[in-house]
Amino acid sequence: MVRLVSIWVERSYFMIFQEEFEQMRSLEQDLTFLSAKTEFDESNIPFKEKNLGIQNQDGIYTNLGLLLSDQCKHTIKVAVFDGEKQSEFQDRNEFAGSLFKQMHEVYSYIDFRNQKHSNFSGLKRINKRDYPEVAIREALLNLIVHREYSYSASSFIRMYTDRIEFTSIGGLLKGITLEDIQLGISVCRNPKLANIFYRLELIEAYGTGIQKILDSYSGSEFKPQFVTTENAFKVILPNLNHPKKNSKIQEELVIYDCPENKILEFAKAHTQFNRKDVQDTFNLSQTTCGRILSRMKEEGQISQHGKGKNTFYVLK
Repeated sequence: MVRLVSIWVERSYFMIFQEEFEQMRSLEQDLTFLSAKTEFDESNIPFKEKNLGIQNQDGIYTNLGLLLSDQCKHTIKVAVFDGEKQSEFQDRNEFAGSLFKQMHEVYSYIDFRNQKHSNFSGLKRINKRDYPEVAIREALLNLIVHREYSYSASSFIRMYTDRIEFTSIGGLLKGITLEDIQLGISVCRNPKLANIFYRLELIEAYGTGIQKILDSYSGSEFKPQFVTTENAFKVILPNLNHPKKNSKIQEELVIYDCPENKILEFAKAHTQFNRKDVQDTFNLSQTTCGRILSRMKEEGQISQHGKGKNTFYVLK
């Protein structure tokens, strides 16, 4: 009971804070809404800017309006790798514009690469795609609806031969744990944005997305994984048709999980640091340490300076 009360208090606080962010005046006022109007028209819902919170009562566009406008400054970067590591790019793309435009274009980009494989059970052919479509849909919507838009860094989607990773800016809200969201408890970071996606029937009741992802892998030896740090949330979808066992992803999670949190705390206490400092402090191998620092740099958590032996990092 005490736990539920605590969650309710934290939820109320963050909903007030995020509503203030969504309602704050957008720095950009020369906005258009071609993609948003198309989305509303297809759902037969009137596009009324003030009623939706896109404009305030004075006719000023809000941050929520900026997110749905064609001039939205936040982007999603997608990279496709040839293999299970980031050693060789196959393709990369950056998607911009209204969140609705990004949603459709990113889904199509992934869906095109979601290959179908066939096998036979007796005389019957069974087709199975690499990733459940519902899992991709829910992971993408989670990336868009629940990210922290007060930061300008892009969201990332990385496609490997054995998995897809969806990484959004903003960790879990205070008072909520990974176990909580897997039980269906949801504290919405962007309540007005979520409400619009709900009205358009793009999402259902809050807190169902994670369970849908888990259910889509029901009966499979492969299981999706969820990783959270202080500043990011990652959904990892394993490739159902990949020959390797799920143990590969479990092994990678040792790299993805706790070290980033610890390195962030280490960075806060030091003006600058190098790879050897981190390697010795956390007893990591040179390869693992380099991989973590590269990932943190890509995700905008730290910045790299200098060259060669004089390379050092600072908290961004």
